Amino acid sequence: MGETLAALCAELTKVRSARGPLIALLLFAVTSIAVGVLDGWSTQQAIRAHSPLLASGFTPQEAGTVGVLYGQVALIAFGVLAVTSEYGSGMIKLSLLAMPRRGQFYAAKMVIIAAAAVILAIPCSVIAYAATQVALGPYGASISAPGVPGSLAGAAGYLVLMCLFAAGIAVVTRSTVAPLATLIPVVLIGSHLLALVGATKAIARYLPDQAGMQMLAIHAGRGALSPAAGMAVLLTWVAVTHACGYLLHQFRDA
Repeated sequence: MGETLAALCAELTKVRSARGPLIALLLFAVTSIAVGVLDGWSTQQAIRAHSPLLASGFTPQEAGTVGVLYGQVALIAFGVLAVTSEYGSGMIKLSLLAMPRRGQFYAAKMVIIAAAAVILAIPCSVIAYAATQVALGPYGASISAPGVPGSLAGAAGYLVLMCLFAAGIAVVTRSTVAPLATLIPVVLIGSHLLALVGATKAIARYLPDQAGMQMLAIHAGRGALSPAAGMAVLLTWVAVTHACGYLLHQFRDA
């Protein structure tokens, strides 16, 4: 028990003392809320102007999670940086000397990463939703509207799992650039484009971000995965990634 607590404290200290991960966490909070406000305000103007650019089937409840979906980029960066900052600085060798039990070291790191993501994801999801509804003005919806509490819980869960997925990719690659250069374009553009093309639409819904986003859905679209199925798919991606990361961490040189 003492070794486990020491490992957790050590990993917490690393996160608190590293500038990159802290900046990423701050950017996640700021981006999620700011984008939520901007999206709510611009949508209110579009509704008032009867703009044809307004998305068909728009609901204020689902608009309330747009902010955190953009903010997730910073949380993905946090998951990557929290892992790779040690490799880039060479501190990983000292860490393994201090904590030779690699499994315990790996678990402690992921627990701290997940805890940091949870601590921010829950309040940011709620605040970003509320900010969007305030910006929507008379077109906004209550936080207690049907389906909203479940959607916000799904948003927090999705954010944490995507952060852990990014951390697992970082362990496998031991690189900052590779996971960020792959995950961020895929999350922002790539998987959405694949979901629009008939030939790849069926495959795209099983990609981690596309499947996980169903956890936020209030009304599942036709042919889309259910929130539970989407969570199961994302959990599978996370589990496989960390199984690979754990095995590589155990047996390859630091």
